[in-house]
Amino acid sequence: MDLENLKQAGLKITVPRLKILHILHSGCKRHFTVDEIYQELIKQKASVGLATVYRVLAQFEACNLVSRVQLYNDQATFEAGQDRDHHDHMICIKCGKIVEFCDDIIEERQEKIAKKYGFKLKKHHMVLFCKCQNGCKNKEK
Repeated sequence: MDLENLKQAGLKITVPRLKILHILHSGCKRHFTVDEIYQELIKQKASVGLATVYRVLAQFEACNLVSRVQLYNDQATFEAGQDRDHHDHMICIKCGKIVEFCDDIIEERQEKIAKKYGFKLKKHHMVLFCKCQNGCKNKEK
C-alpha cells in the first residue's frame, strides 16, 4: 500500500518516505507529532534526520497523503489522510486522549454558517477540548 500511495502521488520511492508512511499507517496510533515520528525512526535505527522528516511530511501534506491538525499545545499533529473520511476531534485536556467523530448535524450547521456570511465551506477542522467524564484512563500529560 505504501508504494502505491507514493506512486499515485507522483513521489519517488525512497527509504525515508517509506519508513515515515509505514509509521503513519502502523495502526498503533493515529496522530503523530514530528518528534514522535522522528523518535520512532531512531528506535528503528533509521538514518533519517529531523529536517528530512519535516520535508517529507510537507511533501506528503501537499499530495494529501497526510493531514496536518493543530490539536493541542500549538504543536502540529499528522495523520494518514488520503483514504480517510472527514472527521473532527475531541481531546481530553487532562490526559490527552483523542477521539475522532463526525456529526452530520454539526457539518450541516457549519455549511449554513459559512453561507450566511457569504462563504462556501471547502475545508475545516474542529477540535473540542474536554475532560474525560469517568476519570482519565490514560496517564496524565
